[in-house]
Formats: sequence, structure tokens, C-alpha cells
Amino acid sequence: MALKILGNRVMVKVAEAQTTEGGIHLPESAQEKPQRGTIVAVGEGRRLEDGSLQPLEIEEGDEVIFAKYGGTEIEDESEEYLILDADQIYAVLT
Repeated sequence: MALKILGNRVMVKVAEAQTTEGGIHLPESAQEKPQRGTIVAVGEGRRLEDGSLQPLEIEEGDEVIFAKYGGTEIEDESEEYLILDADQIYAVLT
């Protein structure tokens, strides 16, 4: 399925958290939802009241921190992604 991200949204490949800091493997049901991922697609930006387009500050490939329970989970070609409003992204890791 080909996806085109619209407006002020981004698609994130969520980083997987599979072990604790001590190296203990946790079953998926016991894991906390990750809050870190990589941007794989970006919408065109935010439409302002005067009709102009304000591009997003993030771009494909950026590693980001996002809202813990935000977004919509989707699956594309057996990969899981999260579609978020750009406002739900708190920081870009440098």
C-alpha cells in the first residue's frame, strides 16, 4: 500500500524496546510503549489562515521523541508505523 501523509502529520517507524537495561527480555504485553522513532514520511505542512503553507521543522530520517499515547497505529507491508500530528513530536535527537 502506498501512503501519502497529508497536512501537518508525520509517519514514524517506532523504535523497538525488547530488553531491560539489565538485559532481561520482556514479553510484548509487559513492555512500555516506546516514545522514540524515526520519521519515514512527512506531510506538506500547516496551512495558515492567510492560505500560505508553513513547512514542518522535521524531515525524513530524523530520530524523534513523541507523545507516549499519541497517534494512530497502522501496518504497511508487515511493518508497523505511527501517524502523528507534528505537534505531538517533542524533540529531534541530534
